[in-house]
Amino acid sequence: MTRPQEDSFLSQVGPLLFLVGIFSINFLSRIILSPLMPTVVGDLKIGHDEAGGLFFLISLGYCAGLFGSGFVSSRFNHRRTIILSAFAVGGALLFVSAARHLWGIRFGLFIMGLAAGFYLPSGISTLTNLVSQRHWGKAIAIHELAPNLGFVAAPFLAETLLRWFSWRGILLITGMASLAAGVIFLLRGRGGDFPGEAPNLRTLKSLLKEPSLLIMMIFFSLGVGSSFGVYSMVPLYLVSEKGMDRTWANTVLALSRILPLATSFLAGWMTDRLGVKQTLKAVFWTAGLATAGMGIAPVSWIVPVIFLQPVLATAFFPAGFAALTRIGSPQMKNVAVSLTVPMGFFLGGGAATIGLGLAGEAKLFYLGFILLGGLVCGGAALVRYLKLTGD
Repeated sequence: MTRPQEDSFLSQVGPLLFLVGIFSINFLSRIILSPLMPTVVGDLKIGHDEAGGLFFLISLGYCAGLFGSGFVSSRFNHRRTIILSAFAVGGALLFVSAARHLWGIRFGLFIMGLAAGFYLPSGISTLTNLVSQRHWGKAIAIHELAPNLGFVAAPFLAETLLRWFSWRGILLITGMASLAAGVIFLLRGRGGDFPGEAPNLRTLKSLLKEPSLLIMMIFFSLGVGSSFGVYSMVPLYLVSEKGMDRTWANTVLALSRILPLATSFLAGWMTDRLGVKQTLKAVFWTAGLATAGMGIAPVSWIVPVIFLQPVLATAFFPAGFAALTRIGSPQMKNVAVSLTVPMGFFLGGGAATIGLGLAGEAKLFYLGFILLGGLVCGGAALVRYLKLTGD
């Protein structure tokens, strides 16, 4: 395995942008259903709970892919795993766009999530190998531009393309974009030419003896729940409970994700300057209160709260990934990611989304946001028990 370069950070940005590009399409593939959901619900004639179930299947597949990614990267190396993920995500979306029965759609979404899950452990391992450790906070912040760009682009893309295409056509276009991203990374991308560590009983026992890893699983569940989980259900919440027009709801959703692009850089800087623990504590308190505020705020205040909440919630990820890379030995970084992030998406992206959907079906959408916000605030109390290498 090559050692990361010790050059200036600017000289290391170029290779990162290829990872940002492929991660952007990977993430967009998993969230594009959110702004499309009011249309999908009407077309498939499903309830809010079944809509939440579709996101749960994506998250369930994503968890399985994350956990199994070590087996794939240990056999094919990280670079080939990244390429495989892009091609498989694209193929799965093409399948979903053609499926005419709900069970076919569910199966395709699960496979899409599974394929998307192969990327992240290999992407993080490739990133931390390309960049010197003193720049990890900033590098991870740049990498986290991908989900933030996806959050902004998805609603605008959905509303623009819905003028000419059905929701199935939009999934087809997204799948073709994933295939194109895989080809570009194959031809021009750098890094990742080393194998990952496959999970084995010895490795798992070693990592699971780390109480801090279990704490990070909880943290990622809260972080994903307050960002991805909330984002997934906001359009339905605004349309069904707040009485917004679908186009205006998606416009608000997209515009609210522009400021977090800057927040990601600020959070990376805070992580490098203030430390992981102080950053995490601040994020959990503020993001939790803002999430609860989405359920408490009256209609006249809901738009400002929706703009504030993602600014605070997305600040978790640079600090969260920086903490995760400091648990266990350096050789087991991808295994730590493939254990922790699946739990985060299973609970935060899956269970939390279903919970919000069930609350919406019971006409209690607001209560779902309040309870989720309270859980996120509780994460601040656990930060003191987090033990990281170098502390």
